Amino acid sequence: MSVGTSGGVDPDELPDGLVVADEDGRVVCFNAAAERITAVPADEALGQRLEKALPLEDLEGRRWWQLTDPYGGLAIRRRQPERNLLLPGGREVLVSARYVRTEPTGPVRRVVVSLRDTEARRRTERSHAELIATVAHELRSPLTSVKGFTATLLAKWERFTDDQKRLMLETVDADADRVTRLIAELLDISRIDSGRLEVRRQPVDIGAAVGRHIQAYVAAGQPADRFLLRIEQPLPALWADPDKIDQVLSNLLENAVRHGEGTVTIDITATVSPREGEDTGTSVTVSDEGPGIPEESMNRVFTRFWRGSKRGGTGLGLYIVKGIVEAHGGTITVGRGPQGGAEFRFTLPVAAPAYLT
Repeated sequence: MSVGTSGGVDPDELPDGLVVADEDGRVVCFNAAAERITAVPADEALGQRLEKALPLEDLEGRRWWQLTDPYGGLAIRRRQPERNLLLPGGREVLVSARYVRTEPTGPVRRVVVSLRDTEARRRTERSHAELIATVAHELRSPLTSVKGFTATLLAKWERFTDDQKRLMLETVDADADRVTRLIAELLDISRIDSGRLEVRRQPVDIGAAVGRHIQAYVAAGQPADRFLLRIEQPLPALWADPDKIDQVLSNLLENAVRHGEGTVTIDITATVSPREGEDTGTSVTVSDEGPGIPEESMNRVFTRFWRGSKRGGTGLGLYIVKGIVEAHGGTITVGRGPQGGAEFRFTLPVAAPAYLT
């Protein structure tokens, strides 16, 4: 077992690896996180020399403890800033160290080393790299189209009929809309990831909001009987950001229409609030009669870049939907509907903002 520290704090409860060496350079503390990160049992490390229990090298292959010499180096040095070092086998870890002296330039009494796994950072870096690659790919197609059509029109305007000009300009307009939507998605993701997504609460008639989306689909050519809207009355007053709720509804209904089959059913009901201290909430369930989402994909639906099919899209929509719902204090789930298709259900708290209560 690792040795505890004073003050009643159990080192094994710390999330980062903690290694402490005494004035003789022997390890007196090697916590559970250090065991996990180094794959060295604490009972093997305790009592060993620091450089043997924790044989670190820098990225150029130099032995770290010989290079820094904590016990015999500069007497004014008090710490080593965090940096990437290598464990045996080449595994990379983030390491920082503090030199404890009883006097400002006195001998080192303890060396306290903090270890952090780099896997979480690498996952974040991979996610950012994937996002950049996806955005670059999604931008390339519409921008190539815009550039091609505008260059052609500028060079050969007189050669085209009005109908041909209109077709090319309509294509440019649609591609510009696509770029605008992608940029809006990126801004949303940035705000969600940084916790800065603002919610401007107003009274929202959720039934009317769903009705507007259905009317738009019918006007665009979808048969009216493809949609079934059921509203349980009475509903509690809902305070939410109307634009962001429209964004959530738009995404869920588009997924149901594009990727589902049969009737798209939207149920709006009063339910238990997802927020502690409130009694009621509003729940919206969107389901279809298509093939549904495979069981093995259920836990990935709300992650970045998940796509339910090969038919276009950035795979960012449901990630943003989840971020918007959670920014409202709500929850969202996915499952299989009564008719076997996909079923998305989000629940929002309904209490008015504090300044109105």
